[in-house]
Amino acid sequence: MLEATPLTSAQRYRVLAEAHGNPLALLELPTALREGARRSEPLSLTARLQSAFLDRVDRLPEATGTLLLIAAASDGLDEVLAAGARLGSEVSDLDPAETAGLVRVENRTVVFRHPLIREAVYQRAAIGRRLVVHRALAETLNDDRRVWHLAAATVGPSEQVAMQLDQTARRARAHTVAATAYERAAQLSADPAARVGRLTLAAEAATEAAELERAAALAHEAEPLASDPLLRARLAYVRATAAFWRGKHREAHWLLLLAADLADGADPALAARMLSQGIQIAWYAGETELADIVARMRALRIPPGEPISAFAHLAVVTLGGLLDGGGTGASSEEDVFEAMTALPGSTREAVMACGLPLTIGADEVTLEAGGRLAADYRSQGRIGAVPTVLYFLAQAEFLYDGRHYDALTTADAALRIAEDTGQHHWTGVLNGFLAMLAAVEGDEERCRRLDAAAQRVPVAHIPGVAWLERARAMLDLGHGRADAAMATLDALTSGPGWYHVSAMRSVPDLVEAAVRCGRPARAEPAFARFDAWARRSNRPHQLALAERCRALLGDDTRAEHHYLAALKLSRQPFDQARTALLYGEWLRRNRRRTAAAGHLRHAVDAFARLGAHPWAGRARAELQACGVSLPAAPTRGLAEDLTPQELRIARLAAQGLSNKDIAAQLFLSPRTVGYHLYKAYPKLGIASRAELAALDLAGVGNAHGDPD
Repeated sequence: MLEATPLTSAQRYRVLAEAHGNPLALLELPTALREGARRSEPLSLTARLQSAFLDRVDRLPEATGTLLLIAAASDGLDEVLAAGARLGSEVSDLDPAETAGLVRVENRTVVFRHPLIREAVYQRAAIGRRLVVHRALAETLNDDRRVWHLAAATVGPSEQVAMQLDQTARRARAHTVAATAYERAAQLSADPAARVGRLTLAAEAATEAAELERAAALAHEAEPLASDPLLRARLAYVRATAAFWRGKHREAHWLLLLAADLADGADPALAARMLSQGIQIAWYAGETELADIVARMRALRIPPGEPISAFAHLAVVTLGGLLDGGGTGASSEEDVFEAMTALPGSTREAVMACGLPLTIGADEVTLEAGGRLAADYRSQGRIGAVPTVLYFLAQAEFLYDGRHYDALTTADAALRIAEDTGQHHWTGVLNGFLAMLAAVEGDEERCRRLDAAAQRVPVAHIPGVAWLERARAMLDLGHGRADAAMATLDALTSGPGWYHVSAMRSVPDLVEAAVRCGRPARAEPAFARFDAWARRSNRPHQLALAERCRALLGDDTRAEHHYLAALKLSRQPFDQARTALLYGEWLRRNRRRTAAAGHLRHAVDAFARLGAHPWAGRARAELQACGVSLPAAPTRGLAEDLTPQELRIARLAAQGLSNKDIAAQLFLSPRTVGYHLYKAYPKLGIASRAELAALDLAGVGNAHGDPD
């Protein structure tokens, strides 16, 4: 590249040393040296490139420089020329900049050759000249951009401009934009009360955008100015949310209680909304903290007609019943749906209402609500709440109808967003959940890798520990290490987090492990609690698991009755296959090999479709013990080699969705979607979307059907 340039050896050496392999620098620095760039002192690479660009800008006519500065502030060709005309420039004055290769006009937009040129032009201009340019643009435009330029051109307080920024913030679809508008409006506010109100709104919008450092900084700036209890409550709530997402559970719990106490006297409904978020914080802080939140919600006097009252009732009934074993009553399906429909979908408590059904086994409610909320929040730009919603959705996808691959893809998308936005709490939880999915497949390496990732999260207490414990136990149980599984599950189901979804759903695993170890009594206390929970839930799947536990723990003369009841009730593929395996084992021990073979074949097929390899191996071993000649290993279908992400993208593309639509649904870039399809086509033996639409991918990755 440099051989073709008329530089001396010393100049070429300088370019190579300063470019550090940057292709743009290799192109631009030789030009700067040929044209006699003034700087000889060492600079950062960015500064050296900017200096090279500015040398070209300085050689342009003044009117051309004015148009470049306007374009650096707003790149639409029409407004650049209109504002330039106000400042004495003409259309032809843009020609020298195009000739110099600094800009080009494309689709009526002035496009800089590189973002560094735009930045150099704008930052180099004197503040007075920038103010003049922004004022000219404000006089030219008639949309929200006019307000932004007016604000940029304003020096000192201006309530009129601040009020226009307020309106812009309320219209903004992106919370980041709203936060910026409110923050600038606060800077322009002369009245202290107006300033603190706008800072509070900016902090709340930054929280919704998952800009945690910014939200905390805005709240910190506003707090000394806030005298109104409700404003102080809202600011404490912002800090509590930021602390929770960072994994600081105790601090978040204390701040949340402070916020609710400040709000209670003036606005009980607001206090209830804050305590609804407190449920999630206390869930991870500990049983005592959770009981405290429930007691506080029970004591609130919410005005009639407030939408939050339905949720408060649901929370008190479900969580109160969970913590004290049902003494406060049971929740009905009508209670769940009333709370879900009473709340506006854009509220934080709607997120909690989405997850709360999982605590009572109403997984189907979370499945429906999670998909809807994820789509709503994506369209609203509320990225901060997305990891929470997707986590709830992933649990429901797996727990309700065994959509293992969908759950994996959903959880992976949530993990990437949590990592990108610094939400350490959800990073830990999602790594734990993904480890459990890996354990179901028997993938020890991936399970341990995710386990290690969860433990590296920079928080005082690992938030995903319950899922990690279940993952380790599931891995041991699948590989026949019943003693190790029993020890882990006993600690999980009787420990301080026994009420967690992952812990409660682990009780049937504990029962199986304890029975296999010949120590069924070890599981009886946990099963008594699970049985009461399943009865309150009154969902077929939870009742099926309780029936399976009775078959294992009870009188052997009644075991078959309970196994058949469990198989009839269950529709969750993984658990139904495990019941079929256990029933098949029982039948074989009772010398009913022909009957056992049918159920064991079903188990083998279901486990194979789910990719649960250790479980499939155990079922095949039982079939062999029945004297059944094992069929050849199932031929892999075309789609079996797809990764979960490739499979989900292929399914959506087969439905006719564009790359852009798929990207929006899965929180990916269109380019990433295209890459996954590029990798998937050869595995499927196709070359086009038309061929993809003809494939049946609906059942791949899930196991359904009844035993023989």
